Amino acid sequence: MTQPTKNSSPPTIKCDFVNVRQRDLTFVLTTLPAWALVKMTYVSIRGVHDEEGAVQRYLNNKRIASIRDFTNEVGIFPTTLVLNWNNQAFKIERKSNILHVPVIERGAQVIDGQHRRAGIAAALTRNIKIHDFEIPVAIFENLTTQKCADIFISINTEQKPVPKSLVYDLFSEASEHIADMDIQRATDLAKFLDEESDSPYLQLIKFPSSRYERGGISLATAVAALKPLVEEKGDFEQINVSDFAAQSQILLNFFRALASPYGDRWLTSKNVFLYAAGFTAAIEFFRKRVIPYCTKKRSFKINVIANCVGFDIENLIMQDEVKGLGGKNSVATIYKRLNNAFVIDDPEENKFEI
Repeated sequence: MTQPTKNSSPPTIKCDFVNVRQRDLTFVLTTLPAWALVKMTYVSIRGVHDEEGAVQRYLNNKRIASIRDFTNEVGIFPTTLVLNWNNQAFKIERKSNILHVPVIERGAQVIDGQHRRAGIAAALTRNIKIHDFEIPVAIFENLTTQKCADIFISINTEQKPVPKSLVYDLFSEASEHIADMDIQRATDLAKFLDEESDSPYLQLIKFPSSRYERGGISLATAVAALKPLVEEKGDFEQINVSDFAAQSQILLNFFRALASPYGDRWLTSKNVFLYAAGFTAAIEFFRKRVIPYCTKKRSFKINVIANCVGFDIENLIMQDEVKGLGGKNSVATIYKRLNNAFVIDDPEENKFEI
């Protein structure tokens, strides 16, 4: 636990610590209360501030707001903020196995974790309960810009974040106040497509535990494509379809109609819809063309959807058509082919009274 000392100038935080040595660098691991961390640290931006250790970029206000809300609602920060203590007037001291940290403004630069610091600072203005919330930190001392850059690059390039598919999969296990309900619903729809016995994507959505050599749709791709359907004011809400059973059945009917002309070719590596670009383009086509069409027809039955898809054995879209194209170009090409095959109703049926 950290406790401020009394009757000292400047005041200090006394805390337990661990010395760490890695190659030619040493640092301490400890915790600081939120209020002290915010008071004594600052951010030095590369290209703006002319001082050693300036390696940070501009802050992103959207990320700060997100971390602020996370701090107030959840407040779990097990990973350390990395600091460079560079104040020459007041230094951190080790006395009898206790670390004494001066509580002064501009005591240490933030090498990594500037958005967490800013988010915590914003949370403090709204929630006094996190005043003494303990934040783990790693404190280096008097690092050069080169050393700060080495550490920053190591953290932000070599230490890769976990795949989004794993994050999305874990939403089903997380506490309700952490889970994003739109992502959870999109994940549930992807799981339905992966598990339903008559789904064209049966065992073809790649969850973190899946093992596919080629083809198949990653969970991250599926969730990113499906999320606009289920989010607030999304496509399903606009047509008053909020029930999971109805949403999943509509998607199943669409993909069954899309897969039908392929027959046995659907499960081959030549099928464009077993790849990320194909799945993404199919959902875009479903949102922009199929939903309005079926809404007008007041039916999402397979035969109704099949009537507008317009595919037959002679004009199937195959993976070779987009081979070598980038992701966005592949999606655009596939969507164009889908749109060209879209069957428009009899013009007489589309006349409006004005």
